[in-house]
Amino acid sequence: MTEYGRGPGSEPWHPEDPLYGDGGWGGQQAHAGMQSPYGGQPQQYPEQQAQQQYGDWSNGGQPAYGGGQPQYDQYGHQQHPEPQHDQYGHQYDQQQYGQHQYDQQYAPQAQPQQGYDNGGWDGGTHPQAHYPADPSDPYGQQPGPYGAEQPDYYGTPEAYPPPEPPTRRRAEPEPEPQRTDWDPGPDEGEHAFFAGGGGDEDDDAADGSRADRGDRRARGGGKPKKRRSGCACLVVCVVLGGGVAGIGYFGYQFYQDRFGAAPDFAGAGNGEQVTVTIPKGAGGSTIGQELKRQGVVKSVDAFIAAQQSNPRGKSIQDGVYTLQKEMSAESAVELLLSPKSRSNLIIAEGKRNAAVYELIDKRLGVKAGTTAKVAKSEYKNLGLPEWALNHKDVKDPLEGFLYPSSYSAAKGQKPEDVLKQMVARANEQYDKLGLEQKATGLGLKDPWELLTAASLVQAEGKTHDDFRKMAEVIYNRLKESNTETNQKLQFDSTFNYLMGQSKIHISESEINSNMDPYNTYTNRGLPPGPIGNPGDEALQAALDPTEEGWIYFVATDGVDKTEFAKTHDEFLKLKDKFDASHGN
Repeated sequence: MTEYGRGPGSEPWHPEDPLYGDGGWGGQQAHAGMQSPYGGQPQQYPEQQAQQQYGDWSNGGQPAYGGGQPQYDQYGHQQHPEPQHDQYGHQYDQQQYGQHQYDQQYAPQAQPQQGYDNGGWDGGTHPQAHYPADPSDPYGQQPGPYGAEQPDYYGTPEAYPPPEPPTRRRAEPEPEPQRTDWDPGPDEGEHAFFAGGGGDEDDDAADGSRADRGDRRARGGGKPKKRRSGCACLVVCVVLGGGVAGIGYFGYQFYQDRFGAAPDFAGAGNGEQVTVTIPKGAGGSTIGQELKRQGVVKSVDAFIAAQQSNPRGKSIQDGVYTLQKEMSAESAVELLLSPKSRSNLIIAEGKRNAAVYELIDKRLGVKAGTTAKVAKSEYKNLGLPEWALNHKDVKDPLEGFLYPSSYSAAKGQKPEDVLKQMVARANEQYDKLGLEQKATGLGLKDPWELLTAASLVQAEGKTHDDFRKMAEVIYNRLKESNTETNQKLQFDSTFNYLMGQSKIHISESEINSNMDPYNTYTNRGLPPGPIGNPGDEALQAALDPTEEGWIYFVATDGVDKTEFAKTHDEFLKLKDKFDASHGN
């Protein structure tokens, strides 16, 4: 082997070496026509002169070692030469080459330097040649030839592997790409998942490539590159995005609940009417919930705020109201306080059932007489108490139980539903007043007679003060000790009920000729049942009458003024006063 970098020795092994690509490895350096890689001029070395005398493998020259002698390998076995051919088809002796390998392996310093020719090893012996140092040669300053005692440049871990003959060289592995934290794109070697690739074939090919990369990493000592999973990235993004969205949503809701204004519509509605029923005793929250359910207001909080800001907001009554959808809370409160919005069926005190039935028919939009027929056929199924049933000669069992109040009644409802509301309200009020418990204490048989007496008080009285005196008149005339009227009430209101009229001037002949049980001029005691629906004041008066001895009364003006008397003589004076006011 020649001095490094000179002659047909080892080829420089790194691209940064200034002598990389020396043409001497092509086997033609000894030819005169080849361009020298050193300085651009052909160079002749003393070693070349010595090599020529030993012949050339390519031209059939004399072999350098005398092919007739037997050769032995390192274990002492004789080697039989076999004809071999080089890369150009020239035959050479394997024995010579084997001997050279033996000499080179076990006596490198004793064996003279050989040269290459046409890819073969020259077996000639010649002295080691010394060359003058070239200032431009980076290796020219070496301390001595290879035969001398030199430090081993290949013994350190950082050194490149030693050179090998051209026929035994292996292709250098491709350098491992430098790892960075940058994730390459699809055109820079990114995984097929991100580049849109997929399928079993791609996965198989990828497995093979991964095995190759794993081998290279094992040889290079590098750490395996972590693979990124597309699904994992997607899940992480979704989780993070959902978390951010959730935090934002609940944060916004918290801010709106604590500091923001309640959601509300703008304006007085969209023109679409809706009927809203507000139950009795409902507060702002209950009303707001019903309005929101019907689409009138946008939120309960907005309605409560508007109700609290209105001075009359707490006076919203129960009943049925006609409102519009998508109203502002302020507009809804104003309309609820306006009588124009009331869709309730209002029953006045003392109104007879026949008139109530007509109002229900009109409110529900049903044929006239429908509610009266339902009342007559279904009265036992509408909620009447036991003490109100099975009374003789009663014209309408529901009379007195259509309690004066405000009720929800609109188109689409059934008559029986409205009647049930009224009966339920009456039962509630009568239980509250204690009609069953107090009837006998007033000299009456049962609460049915007490309710009948209250209906007479309502029909004959004009003011609150009149109601209590009127109740005393009724109870005094019912007494067995009554010698003034002989237990006859003699009320025009009972005859008018019988006749379905409301007259003031009734002739004595007309009254005295009618023997109907409801005619209190011809029958003692109370009529068979109530003649109307008494209100709370009349009921209270019937439960707490005066005790002043009143037994007579006359509506002296025929309209609003009622005067009372304790004797028959006083009664005659009041009667004359009445006749004078009416021109009789």
